[in-house]
Amino acid sequence: MERIPILKMGRFLLVTVQVDMHDRLAMTLQDDLTGRIVKDRAHGVLIDISSLEIVDSFIGRMIGNIASMARVLDAETVVVGMRPAVAITLVELGLSLPGVRTALNVDRGVELLKGCIEERAQGNGHVAG
Repeated sequence: MERIPILKMGRFLLVTVQVDMHDRLAMTLQDDLTGRIVKDRAHGVLIDISSLEIVDSFIGRMIGNIASMARVLDAETVVVGMRPAVAITLVELGLSLPGVRTALNVDRGVELLKGCIEERAQGNGHVAG
């Protein structure tokens, strides 16, 4: 069965989608990723979709669902590398992707995740570490 690799980068998980997403693959990614968040005690998830040329409504909803599940599991989600055509399609489909932060590239995404985690730790009276 085809799977999307999930890499651990410190406190974050990196998902780089290098193939066209179909519904079954998106469902498998959701299951794999939530399991890895718990297993690795990840604080953040970075999803690179720069290779995707098309995102339909189902895949868009799956990205939103992944972000919601990650948040319940105490991890923030940032999607990076969204092409302009993909952004236009998501807006035209009326998908707002609540809870999904976006950044132009992986470097900016990592900085955004670090900031989110530090902000959350300060709000809880904890020191980020």
